[in-house]
Amino acid sequence: MTSLLIRNAAELVTVAGPDAPRAGAEQGKLEIIKDGAVYCEGERIVAVGPTNQLLRKYPKAKKAKRTIDAAGHAVIPGLVDCHAHPVFAGDRCDEYAMRLAGKSYREILAAGGGILKSVEHTRAATHAELLAGLRARLDAALALGTTTLEAKTGYGLDERTERKMLEVIASARGRSNPPLKKGRQGGEKKGHPIDLVPTLLFAHAVPQGWTADDLADLAVDATPRLAPLAEFVDVFCEKGIFDVEQSRRVLQAGKDAGLQVKVHADEMCLLGGAKLAASLKAVSADHLLYADDESIVALRDAGTIAVFLPGTPFVLRVAYAEARRWIAGNVPVAVGSDLNPNCYCESLPFAFALSVYEMKLTPAEALVAVTINAAAAIRREKEIGSLAPGKLADIAILHGPSYLHLGYHIGGNPVQAVVKRGKVVVE
Repeated sequence: MTSLLIRNAAELVTVAGPDAPRAGAEQGKLEIIKDGAVYCEGERIVAVGPTNQLLRKYPKAKKAKRTIDAAGHAVIPGLVDCHAHPVFAGDRCDEYAMRLAGKSYREILAAGGGILKSVEHTRAATHAELLAGLRARLDAALALGTTTLEAKTGYGLDERTERKMLEVIASARGRSNPPLKKGRQGGEKKGHPIDLVPTLLFAHAVPQGWTADDLADLAVDATPRLAPLAEFVDVFCEKGIFDVEQSRRVLQAGKDAGLQVKVHADEMCLLGGAKLAASLKAVSADHLLYADDESIVALRDAGTIAVFLPGTPFVLRVAYAEARRWIAGNVPVAVGSDLNPNCYCESLPFAFALSVYEMKLTPAEALVAVTINAAAAIRREKEIGSLAPGKLADIAILHGPSYLHLGYHIGGNPVQAVVKRGKVVVE
């Protein structure tokens, strides 16, 4: 069995506590061990604590097959990206210039751009092309400390392409359905180090010439056949795209097929997406830029996690979510990258920085938001998101001596090394 000892960390930030999302004042509490150590055997953490104490209690750790001296460096849980759209083809950099010139998201979408442009390219792309693009984005995210990532579909808007996207995600995970034959183009014997969590987002936009009801009907019909390839179902509940009742039909079809619920909610206006998420006991409601106080109460009572995606208001140049309202309302807050062709960013450290500077989370709250709360937003809180005995050994070692470097070191990569399931995968 492989074994790994990380010792002498300037800060070992365990995010210790219950394997559950943290809310309110609890979200800002961190356990920080000076001169800390982590000992791992196989894929799991065996022990954490001050270096000298750990070595006295576990003398075999001194004989670990691999030892990393983390003196002068902070050690934190591997980062968890709980909202991403990493499977797509094509390029939309022209829309970046259009936004800077004053065009709105809806104006670009109405002109055939936005999601619809990505749909055109993704439909035309082969499995191998999509897989190569996905793996490149995962490589970038891994180097930036992400060890688990939710992967949404949504650039198909038809059953064939949505299935293709889910199969690409399965290939990147080292799985396939049906199994890929050896030598087949695009097949993978070994999965990417990042663990992927697949989400079916069939109802992501309305193609030209279609109505929202037509596309919702198509999604409802296809969901039982696509559900075996996914864990979650999602919908873009937004004015002019899918209204609350259309969204409810799509999400209920996913629930009926055994999927857990996520919702793109109240991103561009207050439509009621957050309240819909609460009524369905969704795992998370995401974006929430326009959600009101009633939405906060509804999500708190439903036990739904609020996922904020500060990269999106950054690129759209709109107001950020008011995170302090949600902390005060005792709703667990998570933060994701929203990696997609419109917000082309694999960096959770950048999302961390935006959440502190623009959304007014404290650094401690932001770290919880990209670790244990993000893990809870994809139902992985018992396996990842904190450094504790028995959990998977997903660990990031920072260049700097404090976890604060996640937000302090802007525009570069604050991550020096990454451990995934007990193996050093970035160094």
